[in-house]
Amino acid sequence: MRTFVFLTAQGTEQIQEQVQGTEQVQSFTQGTEQPQPETKKQEASGGGMSFMFMMALVFVVMYFFMIRPQQKRQKELRKFRESLQKGDKVVTSGGIYGTIIEIKDHYILVEVDQNVRMRFDKSCILKDMSDAPTK
Repeated sequence: MRTFVFLTAQGTEQIQEQVQGTEQVQSFTQGTEQPQPETKKQEASGGGMSFMFMMALVFVVMYFFMIRPQQKRQKELRKFRESLQKGDKVVTSGGIYGTIIEIKDHYILVEVDQNVRMRFDKSCILKDMSDAPTK
């Protein structure tokens, strides 16, 4: 005969299994809830708190090392695009170097060579070439 004890929300449930030949007989008895040691309950709640602490720590690290620097770069790029003026040397996202000839609300006219002008969306202008090293 084997005896199994299961913990349920209503209390403990004791199952006795008897094997008689090929026939199995099971009997169920409801017991009263046995008190659990306090350490097990504290470990379970402590595990959840440490998990929450680790998740918060991961979020803080991601914010300061990934999200915040990216927002700072985007803000600087937006400020740069708003301060563009005629005659500034720029590089586009496609790698084309040129000098600004005309600025409108949504596009910029860039001269890439003598009498060669190209129109670009403002979002395609990446950086100012005045700080680029010269040969």
